[in-house]
Amino acid sequence: MTRAKPVPETVTVHIPFRLVKRGGRKEMQMPDGAYSTSKIDNTLVKALARAFRWKRMLESGEFTTIAELAEREGIAPSFLSRSLRMTLLAPHIVEATLAGKQGPEVTLEQLREPFPVEWVQQLQTGWIRVDPHELHRRDAPISAKKEDKNDNDGSYRQT
Repeated sequence: MTRAKPVPETVTVHIPFRLVKRGGRKEMQMPDGAYSTSKIDNTLVKALARAFRWKRMLESGEFTTIAELAEREGIAPSFLSRSLRMTLLAPHIVEATLAGKQGPEVTLEQLREPFPVEWVQQLQTGWIRVDPHELHRRDAPISAKKEDKNDNDGSYRQT
């Protein structure tokens, strides 16, 4: 029989983290490389869902102008325009956000501010961690600009 060593009364554990404000709450942000579980930000998910819904309503012709849709929704046209900008996010960023794998620095306020339209540039912002090989497996074009829209069928052509 072996004898166990006595356990010291005080054990000190050092965990590096920093507190960040996110959606009005404080959260712990772990250093790069540290394990952290994904956490879905319901505020971001809801905002993305609304933005894509509004885009669909405009593209279907249900509403002809942003001002008309904003009036129906009871919001300012400028708020609706800033929200619609989120529909230009790269699919990888949208998918990561829906899965709770967006970076801790991604906030709703940040996504309503101007960001690059080019998907490759968006992915270089570091908002999510993307395997470069994953980019080549996507069938979607890496660039879809509003001015490249084909008015006949509503599709976007690759640039």
